[in-house]
Amino acid sequence: MATFSSVSRQHILQALAEHDTRGGEQFSEVYGFGPAQDYALVHEGHRYPVQAILGVAHRFATGRLAPPDEFNSDIPSAVAIVRKRGFEVSEPPSAARVTPPRTPRAARTTRTPVTRAAAARDIPPAICPTCSMTLPATGICDDCG
Repeated sequence: MATFSSVSRQHILQALAEHDTRGGEQFSEVYGFGPAQDYALVHEGHRYPVQAILGVAHRFATGRLAPPDEFNSDIPSAVAIVRKRGFEVSEPPSAARVTPPRTPRAARTTRTPVTRAAAARDIPPAICPTCSMTLPATGICDDCG
Protein backbone atom coordinates (compact mmCIF):
# COMPACT_ATOMS: atom_id res chain seq x y z
CA MET A 1 0.00 0.00 0.00
CA ALA A 2 1.39 3.38 -0.98
CA THR A 3 1.78 6.15 1.55
CA PHE A 4 1.53 9.66 0.28
CA SER A 5 3.27 11.60 3.04
CA SER A 6 6.25 12.25 0.74
CA VAL A 7 4.07 13.68 -2.04
CA SER A 8 4.35 17.46 -2.02
CA ARG A 9 2.54 20.16 -3.94
CA GLN A 10 5.52 20.33 -6.30
CA HIS A 11 5.19 16.62 -7.16
CA ILE A 12 1.52 17.12 -7.99
CA LEU A 13 2.41 20.11 -10.18
CA GLN A 14 4.95 17.92 -12.01
CA ALA A 15 2.27 15.30 -12.63
CA LEU A 16 -0.10 17.99 -13.91
CA ALA A 17 2.60 19.26 -16.29
CA GLU A 18 3.20 15.76 -17.62
CA HIS A 19 -0.55 15.27 -18.09
CA ASP A 20 -0.66 18.49 -20.12
CA THR A 21 2.36 17.47 -22.21
CA ARG A 22 1.18 13.95 -23.00
CA GLY A 23 -2.52 14.63 -23.17
CA GLY A 24 -5.10 12.94 -20.99
CA GLU A 25 -5.58 9.79 -23.03
CA GLN A 26 -1.89 8.98 -23.47
CA PHE A 27 -1.16 9.89 -19.83
CA SER A 28 -3.76 7.38 -18.61
CA GLU A 29 -2.55 4.78 -21.12
CA VAL A 30 1.13 5.10 -20.13
CA TYR A 31 0.45 4.78 -16.40
CA GLY A 32 -2.42 2.29 -16.57
CA PHE A 33 -5.17 4.45 -15.13
CA GLY A 34 -8.68 4.03 -16.47
CA PRO A 35 -11.03 6.79 -17.54
CA ALA A 36 -11.38 9.76 -15.23
CA GLN A 37 -13.60 9.23 -12.24
CA ASP A 38 -16.24 11.63 -10.94
CA TYR A 39 -13.73 13.48 -8.78
CA ALA A 40 -11.55 15.96 -10.65
CA LEU A 41 -8.60 18.03 -9.57
CA VAL A 42 -9.25 21.55 -10.84
CA HIS A 43 -6.16 23.63 -11.59
CA GLU A 44 -5.94 26.79 -13.71
CA GLY A 45 -9.26 26.06 -15.35
CA HIS A 46 -8.42 22.48 -16.34
CA ARG A 47 -9.81 19.26 -14.87
CA TYR A 48 -7.55 16.30 -14.13
CA PRO A 49 -8.25 12.77 -12.83
CA VAL A 50 -7.38 12.81 -9.13
CA GLN A 51 -6.22 9.21 -8.87
CA ALA A 52 -3.96 9.33 -11.92
CA ILE A 53 -2.37 12.63 -10.91
CA LEU A 54 -1.76 11.45 -7.32
CA GLY A 55 -0.37 8.11 -8.53
CA VAL A 56 2.13 9.81 -10.85
CA ALA A 57 2.97 12.43 -8.19
CA HIS A 58 3.82 9.49 -5.92
CA ARG A 59 6.19 8.28 -8.64
CA PHE A 60 7.92 11.67 -8.72
CA ALA A 61 8.23 11.65 -4.92
CA THR A 62 9.37 8.06 -4.38
CA GLY A 63 10.33 6.60 -7.74
CA ARG A 64 7.45 4.11 -7.52
CA LEU A 65 4.11 4.57 -9.27
CA ALA A 66 1.13 4.11 -6.97
CA PRO A 67 -1.00 1.69 -9.05
CA PRO A 68 -4.68 2.39 -9.72
CA ASP A 69 -5.93 -0.53 -7.61
CA GLU A 70 -4.56 1.14 -4.46
CA PHE A 71 -7.11 3.94 -4.87
CA ASN A 72 -10.28 2.05 -5.71
CA SER A 73 -11.36 1.45 -2.13
CA ASP A 74 -10.23 4.78 -0.73
CA ILE A 75 -10.96 7.61 -3.16
CA PRO A 76 -11.96 10.05 -0.36
CA SER A 77 -8.47 9.69 1.14
CA ALA A 78 -6.86 10.49 -2.20
CA VAL A 79 -9.10 13.55 -2.50
CA ALA A 80 -8.16 14.63 1.04
CA ILE A 81 -4.43 14.33 0.28
CA VAL A 82 -4.74 16.49 -2.84
CA ARG A 83 -6.78 19.08 -0.94
CA LYS A 84 -4.18 19.18 1.86
CA ARG A 85 -1.59 20.09 -0.76
CA GLY A 86 -3.67 23.14 -1.65
CA PHE A 87 -5.59 21.97 -4.71
CA GLU A 88 -9.29 22.22 -5.44
CA VAL A 89 -11.18 18.98 -6.09
CA SER A 90 -14.67 18.94 -7.56
CA GLU A 91 -17.02 16.27 -6.25
CA PRO A 92 -19.67 14.34 -8.12
CA PRO A 93 -23.18 15.75 -7.60
CA SER A 94 -24.27 12.76 -5.51
CA ALA A 95 -21.28 13.10 -3.18
CA ALA A 96 -21.67 16.82 -2.63
CA ARG A 97 -21.78 17.53 1.03
CA VAL A 98 -25.06 18.67 2.43
CA THR A 99 -24.63 20.95 5.38
CA PRO A 100 -27.00 19.91 8.16
CA PRO A 101 -29.09 22.67 9.67
CA ARG A 102 -27.53 24.28 12.71
CA THR A 103 -29.10 23.61 16.04
CA PRO A 104 -29.02 26.43 18.55
CA ARG A 105 -26.52 26.09 21.34
CA ALA A 106 -27.74 25.62 24.84
CA ALA A 107 -27.58 28.74 26.96
CA ARG A 108 -24.18 29.12 28.50
CA THR A 109 -23.99 29.13 32.24
CA THR A 110 -22.07 31.93 33.81
CA ARG A 111 -19.27 30.91 36.07
CA THR A 112 -18.31 32.79 39.16
CA PRO A 113 -14.73 33.93 38.97
CA VAL A 114 -12.50 32.19 41.48
CA THR A 115 -10.52 34.57 43.62
CA ARG A 116 -7.09 33.78 44.97
CA ALA A 117 -8.48 33.64 48.51
CA ALA A 118 -11.19 31.17 47.48
CA ALA A 119 -8.64 29.03 45.68
CA ALA A 120 -6.41 29.07 48.75
CA ARG A 121 -9.29 27.84 50.91
CA ASP A 122 -9.67 24.76 48.70
CA ILE A 123 -6.06 23.67 49.24
CA PRO A 124 -5.52 21.92 52.58
CA PRO A 125 -2.72 23.39 54.67
CA ALA A 126 0.60 21.58 54.93
CA ILE A 127 1.01 19.68 58.22
CA CYS A 128 4.25 18.90 60.08
CA PRO A 129 4.73 15.12 60.04
CA THR A 130 6.29 15.15 63.53
CA CYS A 131 4.02 17.35 65.65
CA SER A 132 0.95 17.63 63.36
CA MET A 133 0.97 21.44 63.47
CA THR A 134 0.14 23.56 60.45
CA LEU A 135 3.33 24.60 58.70
CA PRO A 136 4.08 28.27 57.97
CA ALA A 137 4.67 29.48 54.39
CA THR A 138 8.34 28.58 54.68
CA GLY A 139 7.40 24.90 54.97
CA ILE A 140 9.60 24.46 58.07
CA CYS A 141 7.92 23.74 61.38
CA ASP A 142 8.52 26.46 63.99
CA ASP A 143 8.51 23.89 66.83
CA CYS A 144 10.38 20.95 65.29
CA GLY A 145 12.70 22.90 62.97
